[in-house]
Amino acid sequence: MSETDVNPGRRRPARERLLEAAARRFYADGVAATGIDTITAEAGVAKMSLYNNFSSKADLVRAYLDARHEEWLGLYRTRLEQADGPRGGVLAVFDAYADHAAFAYEHGFRGCGLLNAAAELPAGDEGRAVVRAHKEEVEQLITGHLEQLLPGRAGEVRSAAEHLSFLVEGAMARAGLEGDGERVQRARSMAAALLDRL
Repeated sequence: MSETDVNPGRRRPARERLLEAAARRFYADGVAATGIDTITAEAGVAKMSLYNNFSSKADLVRAYLDARHEEWLGLYRTRLEQADGPRGGVLAVFDAYADHAAFAYEHGFRGCGLLNAAAELPAGDEGRAVVRAHKEEVEQLITGHLEQLLPGRAGEVRSAAEHLSFLVEGAMARAGLEGDGERVQRARSMAAALLDRL
């Protein structure tokens, strides 16, 4: 079979459908538990189509992680457009994670898909570097807003940015265990109170 899909009624490119299927299965079932056959069946493509688009399962996992990062950035940018000043920019980070938690997942909310995947990947795996870069970028976004909020107070900015990034990550971990975004909403309230004290 060629790279065209098994079901000719579907018009979306095979790569797009493979990524969507991988995203659903990796998030719901885990990276290690999800085989190539499961992904190709759900995407409605021939197995060869996967290898025409991705060099390996590891390549597909990296593409999934990149897509999750871009998805979160999209949520953040949307929230940032509605934010009022640098304080609102910091809170937009929390709101983007709350939006992530509110998605309709097949088996419910399981926390940060990036961290879930990273937990399954061995030390030194390129996918873990993708997740680390995402988390570092989130902290840098918080830092950038705090620099505007606290000009000339670099030490306080670094400390507050780390504190807020730990707060959002801890909230996401607990929210994932509890299956809803309530912890993220509570963390946002804590963040707002902390920002008011700066």
